[in-house]
Amino acid sequence: MKRLCVLGSTGSIGVSTLDVAGRHPDRYRVVALTANSNLERLYEQCRRFQPPFAVMIDAEPAAELRKRLASEGIGTEVLSGVEALEEVAVLPEVDSVMAAIVGAAGLLPTLAAARAGKTVLLANKEALVMSGPLFMAAVRQSGADLLPIDSEHNAIFQCMPPNYHAGRPAHEVRRILLTASGGPFLRKGLHELHDVTPDEAVAHPNWVMGRKISVDSATMMNKGLELIEACLLFDTPADKVQVVIHPQSVIHSMVDYVDGTVLAQMGNPDMRIPIAHAMAWPDRFDSGADPLDLFSVSRLDFEAPDFDRFPCLQRAYDAVKAGGSMPAILNAGNEIAVAAFLDEQIRFTAIPDVISHCMNTVEPNRAESIEEVLMSDRLAREAAHRYIATLN
Repeated sequence: MKRLCVLGSTGSIGVSTLDVAGRHPDRYRVVALTANSNLERLYEQCRRFQPPFAVMIDAEPAAELRKRLASEGIGTEVLSGVEALEEVAVLPEVDSVMAAIVGAAGLLPTLAAARAGKTVLLANKEALVMSGPLFMAAVRQSGADLLPIDSEHNAIFQCMPPNYHAGRPAHEVRRILLTASGGPFLRKGLHELHDVTPDEAVAHPNWVMGRKISVDSATMMNKGLELIEACLLFDTPADKVQVVIHPQSVIHSMVDYVDGTVLAQMGNPDMRIPIAHAMAWPDRFDSGADPLDLFSVSRLDFEAPDFDRFPCLQRAYDAVKAGGSMPAILNAGNEIAVAAFLDEQIRFTAIPDVISHCMNTVEPNRAESIEEVLMSDRLAREAAHRYIATLN
């Protein structure tokens, strides 16, 4: 029996995690659930799983949740505030932490879980992108198990040598082939991108995701963040990670070995597959996903990415090469730019401009402490806001 804390339980990854956990009550017990603002969904999750702890960021909805659960005789202790996220992530009664909070907000509780030696199921790529070597050092020092949840990194993990643990180099591996769907604008004329709407940008052809990550997929910044994450997770330089456009999203990534063998992990585009793999690791159990029908897939296509169409991907390669806190600057600029686009403050094509401005104007530091990382994050957000103000 493993005891689970889900950071971000009301988002798409959190919901899928609880779907998988609910299929295996003999293997998983839910200890803590956390949410930002979705009171109704967290309430229903607490009713079903009755965890000892629940967290909401703001005190008012937390009080309402506490009142509702108490009226039904459910003894969940409801906490509030960002500090409570770290509290539940390091509880002694927690074995595994699903890190599914989107964006920089997930950094501190995820890092806390790593430092506490938990099994970290990492769905929050921004936490690793921002803190980089600092995060991986925490994993090594505490002896935590780090299991990737992103479908691409989970695929790479599955294709690595037997008994492989994240964060170690695999000398038998020549290249990592990181697949990307290309998002909704892969075939759209470059001149048409200027006028795309938020609703068009979040309409991913293969995956059902939140709005922020869907926009990241449309710009391919999502793949850029995954590139940085792959370099850290698998201790691999950026020039050995090749992004491959694969529109069908059936092969989730590949590993090219020095003897010429290429191993690929395949499956339907259903996040329950990598979630179930990580939750059951080193075993396997049912995810609830449908089996892959190769006859309906019928063909698999691959192409190189167009950096003119996807400048955010180039910015990510630039950030990896710059090192230090530059990935944190890249991530912060992107978060502010995407939020501004979703609020219809800037155009879709302005997103990479905002990111470039942050990378060109904010001086990176060595990112040797969490304070340095957070300083770069703050300075980049301020620079992004100032730049966006000049566009209106």
